[in-house]
Amino acid sequence: MSPVLSNIYLHYVLDLWFDKVVRPHCRGEALIMRFADDFVCAFQYREDAERFYETLPKRLGKFGLEIATEKTRILKFSRHSLKANGAFGFLGFEFRWVTRRTGKRGVMRRTSPKKLRGFVSAFKEWVIKNRHKRISILMAELRHKLRGYYNYYGVRGNSESLGKFADQIRRLLFKWLNRRSDRYSYTWEGFSEMLKQFKIPTPRIVEGRQMQLRFS
Repeated sequence: MSPVLSNIYLHYVLDLWFDKVVRPHCRGEALIMRFADDFVCAFQYREDAERFYETLPKRLGKFGLEIATEKTRILKFSRHSLKANGAFGFLGFEFRWVTRRTGKRGVMRRTSPKKLRGFVSAFKEWVIKNRHKRISILMAELRHKLRGYYNYYGVRGNSESLGKFADQIRRLLFKWLNRRSDRYSYTWEGFSEMLKQFKIPTPRIVEGRQMQLRFS
């Protein structure tokens, strides 16, 4: 099912049902966050979460849908008990409560480790397949890929994951460009200069910058 169809279909199957039926029967606050068929629900009290968890498969079953059980679970997510908390993934990010350097508690977002491994694996396949292209063409495609990645994952608090991604990408690119022939094509210094010459993007946090652009 396409994201557009999922949004339309699940608006009636899930969103309206949650708003009209689930929330009024909860003892505490409840909310739902959904994009296409990926969603997270939050409840103030565990018993509300457990009742929803039991009822959800029946609701979806009425419309020929079912839960991906390997991706569905109940976990505690509260600023008041960090040691007992879990972490969850949503839209390519992992969310968890942490104590910041200031001593205040907040939710940290980082690239989901599983997604990070998947992106690196996909990049390896791409560079092996395309490494014999003219360098200018290869670098143009690389710029496009990295800009998209950094624009999506460049959120505050995600610098470490961005750095890990960039480091692995650089090492893979260096390795496979040097296998274009029997002799090494680049030293590490020459390779780094080439990346600068073709203006290959480096990891950056764009979240605050995007907000400034929207309101300027």
